[in-house]
Amino acid sequence: MKIKNNHKAPKVSLDYFYQWWFKVILCVTFIFLYAPILVLIIFSFNDSRRNITWRGFTFKYYEKAALNDGLIDAFINSLTIGIFNTLGSLILGILTALLLWRFRFPFKAVYEGIILLPVVMPEICIGVALLVFFNQIGWANNLPWPLSLSKITFAHILFSFPFVAIIIRARLATFNLEQEEAAFDLGASPGQVFTNVFLPHIRPALIVSGLIAFTLSLDDFVITFFTSGPDTITVPIKIYSMVRFSVTPEVNAASTILLLITLCAAGIALWVHRAKISRIGKL
Repeated sequence: MKIKNNHKAPKVSLDYFYQWWFKVILCVTFIFLYAPILVLIIFSFNDSRRNITWRGFTFKYYEKAALNDGLIDAFINSLTIGIFNTLGSLILGILTALLLWRFRFPFKAVYEGIILLPVVMPEICIGVALLVFFNQIGWANNLPWPLSLSKITFAHILFSFPFVAIIIRARLATFNLEQEEAAFDLGASPGQVFTNVFLPHIRPALIVSGLIAFTLSLDDFVITFFTSGPDTITVPIKIYSMVRFSVTPEVNAASTILLLITLCAAGIALWVHRAKISRIGKL
């Protein structure tokens, strides 16, 4: 005798992407997030000084941005700070990741929480704290270039290296310690093990975290605003000073150039990450 079960299990579709309401929400979200950026890029080619209505297509404001000595100096300062910030963040990030991954010591969880504070703390709090700190120690503001950028560079390293440490430590979680032991058994020195075994394993994480640190430094405004001096203007600070008078196509052109540099760095980081994942998948 067969007993019929009239209670049917409800069909639950977990693939929301093919639902019409999900597509509508996704489109509205993308429009809300990226429409202002698209308008900024379009109006950077606007042949109108007032930049209110479209008057025609032109490249002259990119030429004006390229001939603006103050803007060029700001770009040089931002790139210099970004490079030194990337190097410093990578060094501190590697050492921090190694410390947290390999060693055990008292209050390790507390130390790890302190390291992650700049990630979760509001930037304005970091900026105010650094402003008070530099004023208390009497940091000189009349140093020659590039030493005049050191205050901003140290502030950016403090903010960026926790991101580097997080990424590298996540990569170290997949490291096989047997490779290190085998290298020592074959007579390799600690330096050779680090160069030929350890470093190739974390190289993708180094590239990705370095590009992220460079992008964070290039785009930062709040911390830079509190730690910069009168002669240390970066691109975000320069754009802010230009916007205070009026939003001209020259401002849009400078913002578009900064946006393209940021997108290129993020795109390279994403490409390296996907290439590494596909290589692992093939293995």
